[in-house]
Amino acid sequence: MHAMTKEALEKAFAGESMAHMKYLAFAAVAEKEGKPNIARLFRAISYAEQVHAHNHARELGYIGGTADNLVAAKAGEDFEISEMYPVYNNMAEFQKEKGAVRTTHYALEAEKIHSKMYGNAHKLAAQDQDITIGVIGICPVCGHTVEGEVPEKCPVCGTAGKKYVMFN
Repeated sequence: MHAMTKEALEKAFAGESMAHMKYLAFAAVAEKEGKPNIARLFRAISYAEQVHAHNHARELGYIGGTADNLVAAKAGEDFEISEMYPVYNNMAEFQKEKGAVRTTHYALEAEKIHSKMYGNAHKLAAQDQDITIGVIGICPVCGHTVEGEVPEKCPVCGTAGKKYVMFN
């Protein structure tokens, strides 16, 4: 692929990915405000943006087999753990941005867990096997991730365990 085309597709991928997530957030607000049809509109168009992002990612070669995807996912998490979030958190602390300090800390703690989970999954996927995994719980405030039983309180942000979103 030509460099300019690749750069354009990478920007399009980033933009479509961001639009997908923003529209999901907008849908949650509309739902909370009692506007279910506007929420549905946001969710529907969010899905279209996800389709666009997926198409761009495939064309860019970002999507491979499961074992390769796990390596890429772990590498992304490791970058966030070792470089991105520590720097972002330090900058937010320096600039006394309490909300940004909180959200970067939350993300950093969750990414550590994600990296381990991806690494463990890769060991089996590399042997063409699937993992055995129980229910996965995600804290809706900070993203803390746990397999199996959720804690009584989130160890990162203190949210009640009963609020975790469960993935069966």
